[in-house]
Amino acid sequence: MDKLKVGVFTDSYKPYTSGVVRSIDTFTTELEAMGHQIFIFAPNYPNCDKRETGVFRFPSIPAPTHPNYSLALPFSFRMRNIAEKLNLDIIHVHSPFLLGRVGARYAKRMQIPLVFTFHTLYEEYVHYIPFAHGITKDLTQRLSSDFCNQCDLVVTPTRIVSDYIKSLGVKTGVVNVPTGIQVQDYGSGDKEWLQKYYSIPGHEKVLLCVGRLGREKNLQWLLESIALVGKQYTHFRLVLVGEGPEENNLKDKTVELGIENKVTFTGVLPKEKVIHCYNSSDIFVFASVTETQGLVIGEAKAAGLPVVAVDANGVSEMVEHEKDGFLTELNQEEFAGRVLTMLKDEGIRKQMAEQAVINVDQISSKNCALKLLRCYIDLIEKHNKLRHNIFNIN
Repeated sequence: MDKLKVGVFTDSYKPYTSGVVRSIDTFTTELEAMGHQIFIFAPNYPNCDKRETGVFRFPSIPAPTHPNYSLALPFSFRMRNIAEKLNLDIIHVHSPFLLGRVGARYAKRMQIPLVFTFHTLYEEYVHYIPFAHGITKDLTQRLSSDFCNQCDLVVTPTRIVSDYIKSLGVKTGVVNVPTGIQVQDYGSGDKEWLQKYYSIPGHEKVLLCVGRLGREKNLQWLLESIALVGKQYTHFRLVLVGEGPEENNLKDKTVELGIENKVTFTGVLPKEKVIHCYNSSDIFVFASVTETQGLVIGEAKAAGLPVVAVDANGVSEMVEHEKDGFLTELNQEEFAGRVLTMLKDEGIRKQMAEQAVINVDQISSKNCALKLLRCYIDLIEKHNKLRHNIFNIN
């Protein structure tokens, strides 16, 4: 098959940072390296890169509950004309809302296949909607499953998410394709970067967590667990990389727990500096129970970090328990105990660090992009065959 033209529709994209954005960026980089063309339709942000090519921005407004996030206005004759003139082979949407539904309409109008990646357990984010939480959660599940059933293929990052959406009544074909890790990027970095730029003493072990500072990431629970660690081991520092609406509450929590001198907040950092953070840390800690994959865990492993994480949803498939890290119940004493094991036993920590680098190669970005490409090609061929048969019958 000739090189493909893929239209990607997403409700979030650069300069906003998230797992969805990293996933789109990673797959785009790999597929373009293979010669395929990727065209991205995304919201506009005040500080967008005006020089970007292949990216088309919908007019947008700031989200009421998250000013750094833009909501696209999903009506644009200009964008529809652009999409039609591109002569796309397939459309891949990354949300069941706003631009995801725009992409679905365009795919139907252009009579081309529609793929949807189920990145997010959307019902776990309804706290950002300031009313009717119970009703909204049920409605969100129903809207998500109904949208899946309008698509030709649903992509999930892990088997657990695949099983979950099928339990919601999804009948469309589902394939598991994790977001790959650009492993070559994470293996090298400044191994003393955090120590130099955040004045962390060299004798302190660094516990790292990377991600959005939102309620759904379970970070207050993480801080309480780290406070338990501090009762038995003092030579450590927890570094939180990211920004979000919970930042001030989390800082207040460190004061309440008496660990404000043991926790460093870096704010959001560009990729190259995040890589330095991974390389200058000792252990990756992760408490979120809402992840469909946990991309940052793969990044940490690529940098040679063993992991302590809560055993929930997609995270369960990102950590090999007692091989490259520890998975725990949602129990703070158990979580703290596993962190203490790594802090106190250098042999275990180093052994798991070495295994982490070996294991993460299974989800290299190139291998995952090739798997997605095969899905695209199979779907297009089936779609073209079906149209051919209908045409002949008529």
